[in-house]
Amino acid sequence: MLSIKYNSVIRIVKMFFLVVLVASCATSLTDTSVIVKERKILVNKRPYLIKGICYHPVPIGSTKRDFSGLTEDLALMKEAGINTIRVYEPIDNSAVLDEISDAGFKVIIGFGYNQEGVYDILSGTYSAYVEKYKNHKAILMWELGNEYNYHPERFENDIKNWYKMMDMAAITIHEIDNNHPVTTAHGELPDALALASAPNIDVWGMNVYRWDKPKEIFEQWKALSNKPMYLSEAGGDSYMTITKAGYDKGVNEKAQAAANDAVLESVFNNLEICSGVALFSFTDGWWKAGKPSTQDVGGWAPNSTGVPYDGTPNEEYWGIVDIHRKKKQTYTVVKSRYTNISE
Repeated sequence: MLSIKYNSVIRIVKMFFLVVLVASCATSLTDTSVIVKERKILVNKRPYLIKGICYHPVPIGSTKRDFSGLTEDLALMKEAGINTIRVYEPIDNSAVLDEISDAGFKVIIGFGYNQEGVYDILSGTYSAYVEKYKNHKAILMWELGNEYNYHPERFENDIKNWYKMMDMAAITIHEIDNNHPVTTAHGELPDALALASAPNIDVWGMNVYRWDKPKEIFEQWKALSNKPMYLSEAGGDSYMTITKAGYDKGVNEKAQAAANDAVLESVFNNLEICSGVALFSFTDGWWKAGKPSTQDVGGWAPNSTGVPYDGTPNEEYWGIVDIHRKKKQTYTVVKSRYTNISE
């Protein structure tokens, strides 16, 4: 009788440890921990290189983001060697995030200041989104704002108000989720005020348009901070407003391809400082200037005179593919650069 009870206890103990082992293995297989260590972003303890693309798909004739073509877009991204998608507003759709993750991509989720109370920073509802999706394996980082340092008028004409708000939001996110870093997309190199005002930003993203040679920013950042950084926007468009630098006026895919090639070369030559780039952008955006049913020349962005090679950002010509998903010349450049650099 005693031996029977003893054997039963042994079986129970073995089953307990088996359950613990299975649970441990399952956790390790689904682990999505992203941390910062020195100048590196680590995913599951391994250095992660952002081979990224900015993504805001809007169909012809519309001004609203639409993921109906996601499957085709992901296939094109995967072929190009892209591993990270940067979006400017949250994706509140588990099926979309699942498809992105299942295809092998990570996402940088951007929160705007004022999105009419929908997961924005002003209302504080961004925290509900973080709580809802903090365990989703697609998430790489949470991003606060996009070039808001160019817009002090949104913050009572005092940019310190934005930096304080951004830092408080970073603190809140850290309290909710300690498995993903908080970043921002700062317009150009952050100054001493920005860095001192927002110490809780883990990774500094920078939207940088310094012609086709951003290499100086890496040494400048090295002198300012020991935190990770990446280029949250960079690149060139495929329209020349003037004939310059050997590139003819008008639609000019050759100019865009050359600019993006030079930018990516600069990034990948400075990986001891830079954690990668989110090239701007995946597809042309016909909604940005003029009528959304036509592709128009024009559009404007602050501090953009460094756009290669005409100093003018033609906002509707930035895609590495056009609105019909036809590959531009720069697509081949991106594919070559992204697929020939190890992560």
